[in-house]
Amino acid sequence: MFSGLVDCSILKRAQDKKLVEIVLHNLRDYTTNKHRHVDDYPFGGEAGMVLQIEPIDNAISALKGQREYDEIIYTSPDGEVFNQKIANQLSSCENIIILCGHYKGIDYRVREHLITREISIGDYVLTGGELAAAVMADAVVRLIPGAIGDEQSALSDSFQDNLLAPPVYTRPAEYKGWRVPDILLSGHQAKIDEWKLRQAMERTERLRPDLYGKDD
Repeated sequence: MFSGLVDCSILKRAQDKKLVEIVLHNLRDYTTNKHRHVDDYPFGGEAGMVLQIEPIDNAISALKGQREYDEIIYTSPDGEVFNQKIANQLSSCENIIILCGHYKGIDYRVREHLITREISIGDYVLTGGELAAAVMADAVVRLIPGAIGDEQSALSDSFQDNLLAPPVYTRPAEYKGWRVPDILLSGHQAKIDEWKLRQAMERTERLRPDLYGKDD
């Protein structure tokens, strides 16, 4: 599932440019039992299976033996909700481990002793954390200088400065009687920038009032 995403689009281009290295690790490679099991039944009789502490600890210990990590992240529905601010923070990190949750979850001792940050991509449950990890990887990697063609483009994305992006248009200037706003064709950059800011503020207040006026 994850390898297909890693080998596409911006994630692939960033790796080809040697801007980032993405390595996938299989927890089964860190088991000590002959059947390579990584899960077991939970104590207490609850339904579902739980990822065991030993293969996770073995994996994290092996990786930490090779280099230092700024964050060891666990993808969890009850973690802090991922947003652009977190993506910006993580883009400045040197090395990150993302542990993908699965089944009913992971042995809680991992979260107590090995994880430095828990992140959710929304208030819903996925079968596994691979898609959540892919979402975070894409959002973070595109912020690394050189990952996308126009570095300024990432700075004008939605949620930078807690504002939604203003409307964007391209040629033709008129189609089926639908015209591009005249201000964008005027050539007056200062007035265009002012229009874009007003549009961003209006759209944010109307569509995402929870963001409007936030300072963080």
